[in-house]
Amino acid sequence: MHLEFYEVDVPIHTNDRALHGVHVFTGKASSVTEALTRAHQVYDAAFAAQQAGLEVPGRQDGGWGARGVRDGWELDWSAATAGRWFDPYSWTGEKPYEL
Repeated sequence: MHLEFYEVDVPIHTNDRALHGVHVFTGKASSVTEALTRAHQVYDAAFAAQQAGLEVPGRQDGGWGARGVRDGWELDWSAATAGRWFDPYSWTGEKPYEL
C-alpha cells in the first residue's frame, strides 16, 4: 500500500470562543478518511496522557503526533478537513518559489 503525506486542519477555539485558529496535523495515510482518523487518534492519546499526568506520546507510526494539549482550547473535529500535503518549499514542485 502506497502512503502519501496528508494534512489535517482542525478548527480550534477557546472555551469562551474569544480566540480561534487551526491546529494542523501531518502524517502518512492512504486516504483522507484514514488521515482524519489518525489525526484524531494521536490527539486523543495526547489528551489522555495529559489528563493522567503522563508525558505526551511522541511521533507515532506514519509521522503522526501531537506535541501537547493546551488547557482551555477545544478542537472542532466535525469541521476538520484533510487533503494531500503540499510542501510549498519543495524544490521538486511545479511552480517557482521565492525564498
